[in-house]
Amino acid sequence: MATDVAEGAGPAITGDDTRVTTELAVTGMTCGTCAARIQRKLGRLPGVEASVNYASGRARVTHPAEQDPAELVTAVTGLGFGAEPVTPQIPAAGAAAVPAPRTAPDGAADQGRHRAPSAAAPAEDAPDPELAELRHRALVCLALTLPVIAVAMTPDWQFRYWQWFSLVLTAPVVIWGGWRFHRAAARHLRHLSATMDTLVSVGTLAAFGWSVWALFKGGAGLGGMRHALYLIPRPDQFDGSRTIYLEAAAAITTAALLGRWIERRGRRRALGVSASLLAPPAAEARVVVGDRELPVPVGGVRPGDRIAVGPGEPFPLDGRVVEGRSTVDAGAMTGESAPVDVEPGAEVLAGTRNESARLVVETTRGAGDTQWARMARRVQEAQAGKTAIQRLADRVSAWFVPVVMLLAVNTLLFWGVSGAGWGFAIAAGMAVLVVACPCALGLATPTALAVATGRGAQLGILLRGPEVLESSRRVDTIVLDKTGTVTTGRMSLQAVHTTPDTGRAEVLARVGALEAELEHPVARAIAAAARDELPGRLGGATDVRPLDGLGVEGTVDGVRVLAGRRRLIDSHGVDVPADLADALDRAAAHGATTVLAAWDDGSGVLRARAVLEVADGVREGSAEAVAEMRSRGLRPVLLTGDNPAAARAVAAEVGIAAEDVVAEVLPTEKADAVRRLQEQGAVVAMVGDGVNDAAALAQSDLGVAMGTGTAMAIEAGDVTLVRDDLRAVPDALRLARRTLGTIRGNLFWAFAYNVAALPLAVAGLLNPMLAGVTMALSSVFVVGNSLRLRRFKP
Repeated sequence: MATDVAEGAGPAITGDDTRVTTELAVTGMTCGTCAARIQRKLGRLPGVEASVNYASGRARVTHPAEQDPAELVTAVTGLGFGAEPVTPQIPAAGAAAVPAPRTAPDGAADQGRHRAPSAAAPAEDAPDPELAELRHRALVCLALTLPVIAVAMTPDWQFRYWQWFSLVLTAPVVIWGGWRFHRAAARHLRHLSATMDTLVSVGTLAAFGWSVWALFKGGAGLGGMRHALYLIPRPDQFDGSRTIYLEAAAAITTAALLGRWIERRGRRRALGVSASLLAPPAAEARVVVGDRELPVPVGGVRPGDRIAVGPGEPFPLDGRVVEGRSTVDAGAMTGESAPVDVEPGAEVLAGTRNESARLVVETTRGAGDTQWARMARRVQEAQAGKTAIQRLADRVSAWFVPVVMLLAVNTLLFWGVSGAGWGFAIAAGMAVLVVACPCALGLATPTALAVATGRGAQLGILLRGPEVLESSRRVDTIVLDKTGTVTTGRMSLQAVHTTPDTGRAEVLARVGALEAELEHPVARAIAAAARDELPGRLGGATDVRPLDGLGVEGTVDGVRVLAGRRRLIDSHGVDVPADLADALDRAAAHGATTVLAAWDDGSGVLRARAVLEVADGVREGSAEAVAEMRSRGLRPVLLTGDNPAAARAVAAEVGIAAEDVVAEVLPTEKADAVRRLQEQGAVVAMVGDGVNDAAALAQSDLGVAMGTGTAMAIEAGDVTLVRDDLRAVPDALRLARRTLGTIRGNLFWAFAYNVAALPLAVAGLLNPMLAGVTMALSSVFVVGNSLRLRRFKP
């Protein structure tokens, strides 16, 4: 498994110590042909294997350890592209640690000097000058092109010298608007290669150049000249010298710009990765040296160092508690819905949060080897591959452009030497280039995605990109994370069991007043329920004393109250009645956390009065969502790090079969569980919300992240549900499938248009002007077909 290094942009160490992996950010790619060329170039270097992803703009290169990454950059830049190594955000396991300062810094300035650098801002939040420039050029060119097309297509509107009016409007469109295509074509020409930019550039320049020649030299500039529309072009007495194709040149340029703008905007929204999402849980740790705590960057903390973690702070590294007792919210990493009590000897994980008291932890792993870092690397690796639709586009683009160029040249030569006249030959050759311009092909995916993502956002469903859609049609298994997905992820009071002579209100008034003085999640749940049911009626608690993770004692309105685990009650010699003991057993059977309450009966003797049952409640709509999944032939599976009793209780409540419950799995094992289902032939959609779900989301065929979850889960997911409602999952699948069907329809008609029109153009049966019109109409059809997604209803 490839990993990354801690500092700089160096290579990542692979399983073979003699080979490393370097990731390059590549700029200047405009289609799959570019990615294929770069991959072939890198693959020709000795001992190098490369995978270039056009959609993400990244090249993942495995090469000998002794090879300088600068050679890889040189190979890419030699083709006319830009490249630079990507600075990794996740340190690699075994990477050299940054030396930690072992003396106290001399003042605030020194403390700042040792502070770890902050993570980069999210890419989506930063302005994109190229996107803004594309939008500006596309809209300006659209405004100039519309009157040119309208006049050229309507003979009755062709006033005297209309052709010069068209030239004035078309010139800036072709030259200024199409400059990026001409520049890219020239760059690739220097390396004897061609891309879709080449078709756009050659087609528009040919149409524009012939039109300028016809206007100035061929008689097309005479006053009163009009264009007649011919479905089938034919040689004329002027050898085509009075025919202009300005509308085709302008339409091709504008359509290509609009497609590039829509595509870049969609790719930026779908693939923009924030470096901060992969930053460590904490930038620095407080290393305990004697009686002092020194701030040290997490990369400089070595296994065996002792660090201090205060209440409310995340654990920066994996370790073992050596001093203090506290509770830890481990839900983000383990999926446990209840807080975990820790004491000396207990293991803690980076990314979990200390809740109630200061702890001293002896680190057991470096920053690059924590559970959190391992999951982050698995997410990165799972997202590095290419999708089937992407590979298909690469293969098509690899032969499409050269074939079209060859067809255009052969058409020109054939008609030129056959006696039809060079004017007719040039028109036929231009028709081949114009009719083959891949404007509709370029619009097919981004337009459908733009409409689908807009409609999805209105419904609380965010689609990541075209790769999301490929498996949606075949998904047959839905793996549901429990905590925060099927359940709310928040502890709440589920039930109160009392003795016959005790009322619920009395229990809540006494225990709620006591627990309101604590910060423990279970205490907060009981206190919140007491405030809701008895507003303004809680008793006054005094002498409140937490009892080392066992519970709490204190005085409420002059009465001594004890609340906590049964072990605490037993240690005070309090008998537990049979009915309360049964309630404790039943609660334990379905995984709930219990608080046993006892208070003075007025004679100085403590008596057990109630059992309060606290658990992570099932989210509203979860049962309905599972029922809908079943009705659509999908198999729901519950996957959690929680204990089996709690998992089975939740599964039974929402309608998931007991045999489809997988409990007590570690974060890294969640991805393995998904992989096992895939090996059994299932096509898996994973629904989760926590850091512990990120690797499983990336491993699944379709990852669905709850928008209320962690940033890493959202980034790893293919679909994000903004609505805090599991019922959106079936809707998301339907939208993904509908979008995929629309994209396939768009691609079919875009290819069918070329397949049908190219033979006509080669045979000289298609006027370039009409080729431009049909090319524009194919783009309009693709856009119109995509806009139908706006009517999607859940």
